[in-house]
Amino acid sequence: MKNTRLLLPMLLIVLALAVYFRGALSEGYYYLTSALVKGGEVEGRAAASQGSKWAEAGLSQFASGLRSPVGLAHAGDGSGRLFVVEKAGRIKILKDGKVQEGSFLDIESRVGSRGSEQGLLGLAFHPKFSENGRFFVNYTDLDGDTIVSEFGLTGNSDRADAGSEKVLIKIEQPASNHNGGEIQFGPDGYLYIGMGDGGSAGDPWGNAQNLNSLLGKILRLDVDGEKPYAIPADNPFKGKSGARPEIWAYGLRNPWRFSFDSETGDMYIADVGQNLWEEVDFQPGGSKGGEDYGWNYTEGLHAYEMPDGYDTSGITFPIFEYGREDGCSVTGGYVYRGKEFPSLAGTYLFTDFCTGKLWGLRKKDGGGWEWAMLFNTGLQPSSFGEGPDGSVYILDYTTGRIFKVTAEK
Repeated sequence: MKNTRLLLPMLLIVLALAVYFRGALSEGYYYLTSALVKGGEVEGRAAASQGSKWAEAGLSQFASGLRSPVGLAHAGDGSGRLFVVEKAGRIKILKDGKVQEGSFLDIESRVGSRGSEQGLLGLAFHPKFSENGRFFVNYTDLDGDTIVSEFGLTGNSDRADAGSEKVLIKIEQPASNHNGGEIQFGPDGYLYIGMGDGGSAGDPWGNAQNLNSLLGKILRLDVDGEKPYAIPADNPFKGKSGARPEIWAYGLRNPWRFSFDSETGDMYIADVGQNLWEEVDFQPGGSKGGEDYGWNYTEGLHAYEMPDGYDTSGITFPIFEYGREDGCSVTGGYVYRGKEFPSLAGTYLFTDFCTGKLWGLRKKDGGGWEWAMLFNTGLQPSSFGEGPDGSVYILDYTTGRIFKVTAEK
């Protein structure tokens, strides 16, 4: 009887604690939900429409035997080699779909990869790699901070010199997630770097909209000028007070993967969403930079933490978004420019890490965009890669396999 009298007060205490800790531990979710109700879809903004007459796409297994692959690149040196980035800190070489013995580069002892969004995350070869042997990587170090470094080769073109590392830039990370990770050389010869907003949830530090922070941005560096790098003369914030000159574009949450259309120079940015909306952003070739892609004032086409009365005309809204019924983490890919499958020409291919759905997105005649969900890959796609012949590959994180995107001819 005595225990029964205590039961109700104890249950009330447990319930109160549960409510309290749910609020504390789920602050990001509550923050997001209240922001969505407060703002909703931004008036007058629309993403791509669903199109018809799309290629019958498929996949063909190309390689296997990788460990947690997160990136694939080619060197542009005529060798036909493909280089696969493994999260733990290694880069492997593929020749004719076969994983070669040993590693092109092994810096596992320098890489902090315990967090799901940490590790060796990006690889880019200098446009003149065949002449100078220079290449660049993006990784999180043992303290969890972002490092972008340059390496060179040994006397063997299949082996990099791990001792040749030259750190270009180090960026402190306040949390273990949202590290971005992509690096690519643009058609202008400059190095572009994708940086997440610093992590946690909802950008609590306000980094993405802060031009004095390198977090939540796309950076653009000249690696052929002053050392460790120079600022391109036409970077949009060069010489402007209160802004970092490295910034090319801002307002991004976690641009895990971006790429350039090899034919037009257009940039496609897949920005991972908070809890409701994944988005694909676009920057046309020839842009002068300085775009604000909206985070954390917006998430996709929707208000997130929008200041009252804010003028949204300065925001570059996404060309495509999707919600939680279709996935939870967008994985950006490439515009297909290969010759093998003409029906895919001009189609931007991207997928979702959680559902494996593969989408196509393309420009419509007369303006605007159209999309289609091509098929469900059944994979957990961590990244895409582009071969020297324009072939597009998908990396399956879980099984360590690589697939080539195909279509009817």
